[in-house]
Amino acid sequence: MKLFKKSPWAFIILIGIVSLFSDMTHEGARGITGPFLAALGASGAVVGFVAGFGELMGYAIRLISGVISDRTKKYWTITFIGYFVNLFAVPALALAGSWQMAAVLMILERTGRAIRNPARDVMLSHATSTIGHGKGFGVHEALDQIGAVSGPLIVSAVYFFSGSYHESFGILLIPAILAITILVIARLKYPKTEHFEIKDTEPAKPFPKRFYVLYLVAVSLIAAGFADYPLIAFHFEKTAQVSTRMIPVLYAIAMGVDALAALLLGWLFDKHGMKVLIGSTIVSLFFAPLVFMGNLTTAILGMICWGIGMAAQESIVRSVLATVLPLGKRATGFGMFNAIFGLFWFLGSFLMGWLYDVSLTGLVIFSVLAQVAAVPFLVVLIKKSRFSF
Repeated sequence: MKLFKKSPWAFIILIGIVSLFSDMTHEGARGITGPFLAALGASGAVVGFVAGFGELMGYAIRLISGVISDRTKKYWTITFIGYFVNLFAVPALALAGSWQMAAVLMILERTGRAIRNPARDVMLSHATSTIGHGKGFGVHEALDQIGAVSGPLIVSAVYFFSGSYHESFGILLIPAILAITILVIARLKYPKTEHFEIKDTEPAKPFPKRFYVLYLVAVSLIAAGFADYPLIAFHFEKTAQVSTRMIPVLYAIAMGVDALAALLLGWLFDKHGMKVLIGSTIVSLFFAPLVFMGNLTTAILGMICWGIGMAAQESIVRSVLATVLPLGKRATGFGMFNAIFGLFWFLGSFLMGWLYDVSLTGLVIFSVLAQVAAVPFLVVLIKKSRFSF
């Protein structure tokens, strides 16, 4: 039992298992929310709005949650509240009889995610400070994505045999309960995660405001150009480019790529810094033309690129923040960056949803150009930063 009391790796793995079952729940549902909304009568613009607004809530509320977390230091309490809201909104979709009700539950699920993430990420940053932020967040993201792979496959199997979206959502109550159970165990084993923090890992001098502004601009452009999966799934359903039963499978493929890429990108980040984010951005910008303007083969290739982009957003973006943010303001910093990131994700998703109904070519051009525009800002950060970023 001493291992569980002292090892930062053990804590990271426990929280990773929580994320595994959590992602099994909400990512399992996410693979079919686009077609589900379409089946309930929603348009492309509605799907884009719901996906984007859900992401907006899923990031904007992080600012409030982050500030409260830093002021109260109640990291565990806030984490528990967020997970309860996040997880149990998903199986409730089994009761939705209209796209309006489904939309509310989808947004509520993202809201719970917003509440929990700054506090949880601060606790993770305490542990990763001793082993390398890139490796620590990379391992957490990899475990996270095991759930994101298995969840859509479970949902796909249930839908295959039942042909019912509602039954597919209902089965996700099981991993939701498992996630909460493991979270309770983690809390009992690690009530004070700040004991992991190595104080001298913080930079001697604070980073200039210009660094944070340029970094925020860069990641916001990446967010604006990155289509949420419900819109991609809506496209697959509408065009029959991918069969309905294969839509969750493609999402599972992307999440599998995400898991493997997170491990590699995390390791590379600890060695090479933010240069890794430039490389992942260049790869991920190819997802839009491959997904929206091709066939089944290009769709698979596009989802691989999409998965690499997701891995960078979930591991490298957080690793950079954990490295440069001062400990006492880390939750606030996570929350602020994620709030603005989510705002641009919302604006980009809504615009791409509108463009989908107007011009598919326009959607692809916007997605590619937005991500390309982020690269010069990242290059400037690498040249100007004193920490080899």
